[in-house]
Amino acid sequence: MNQSALLRPDWTPATIALMILGFVVFWPLGLAMLAYIIFGERLRGFKRDANSAADGFFAGCRRSHGRYRPHFSTGNVAFDDWRKAELDRLEEERRKLDEMREEFDSYMRELRRAKDQEEFDRFMRDRRNAKRDDNGPVAEYQTP
Repeated sequence: MNQSALLRPDWTPATIALMILGFVVFWPLGLAMLAYIIFGERLRGFKRDANSAADGFFAGCRRSHGRYRPHFSTGNVAFDDWRKAELDRLEEERRKLDEMREEFDSYMRELRRAKDQEEFDRFMRDRRNAKRDDNGPVAEYQTP
């Protein structure tokens, strides 16, 4: 006998044992097994219906996605021209914002680089000064 026959949604010794074990270990597991025994035959139909509903929903989303593309026409030429002009203007604004963001990112990278270079130079200068001190261990770091 294979596993699928042992765990079919019916009142078999295996399913009853699993249900009892589920209640002993963690009661929601026993409840889930009871639901499987009672409603298990309907699961195949439920799964098929849920999958077809989800497929239909996502197919509808794919179809409606094209609705917001610039080639969509309402039938009113004046509105379509205005809409196209507004979308072009918004795209130009988006392009300008992207360019400004890139410039700012570049500026911040250079600023961080300059700060890091300054800190590294200060470290090397302090290290050289500490080695020149012959008074024992490395001198304490002092801020200028």
